[in-house]
Amino acid sequence: MNIQIFGTKKSQDTRKAERWFKERRIKAQYIDLNDKGISRGELKSVAQACGGLDQLIDENCRDQDALALVKYIAAAQREDAVLEHPQVLRLPIVRNGKKAAVGYRPEVYATWE
Repeated sequence: MNIQIFGTKKSQDTRKAERWFKERRIKAQYIDLNDKGISRGELKSVAQACGGLDQLIDENCRDQDALALVKYIAAAQREDAVLEHPQVLRLPIVRNGKKAAVGYRPEVYATWE
């Protein structure tokens, strides 16, 4: 398994996902979105695995201005807007190769073992 966890240190669900893998002694790579961000290819891969870019957007994010920009922009430019404003993503984003889960989803992680 090649687990990647995209999130922020302030996200409680990101910390829960990290703990879930640590408790099962599954090695996971943590990527801080504030420091490094998510690449265009990774974003496309996760969006495809989860059912589209709209599934990755958190309707309750703190930055409502960025959310409005991302939600109401043309679909062709939405990906660029999400890359510029990663704070609108639902966290954590957990990848295992071509599989992905958005939000804290231990029931999905368990199927990857």
